[in-house]
Amino acid sequence: MASHGIIAWLIIGAIAGWLAGQFIKGGGFGLLVDILVGIVGAFVGGWLAGLLGISLGGGWIASIITATVGAVILLFVVRLVKRA
Repeated sequence: MASHGIIAWLIIGAIAGWLAGQFIKGGGFGLLVDILVGIVGAFVGGWLAGLLGISLGGGWIASIITATVGAVILLFVVRLVKRA
C-alpha cells in the first residue's frame, strides 16, 4: 500500500517538474532532477496554498497543479540564486 503512495509521488513529481521546466525556460535538468524538483515543489506549493488559505481540493489534477506552481516558484528562486 505504501508503494502506491511513493509511485504516485514520483508520477506527480515527474509531471510537475516537467511542466515547471516548460514554464521556466532554460537548460533542462533531466528526468531525475525534474522528479525531485516536482516533489519539492509539491511541498512548496502545498505550504504556500495553506499559508494563503487556497484549497484546490483533492485528486491527481489538484496535486499536479499545486506541485507545478510550487516547482515553478522553486525553479525561479534557484535560477535567481544561481545567477547571483
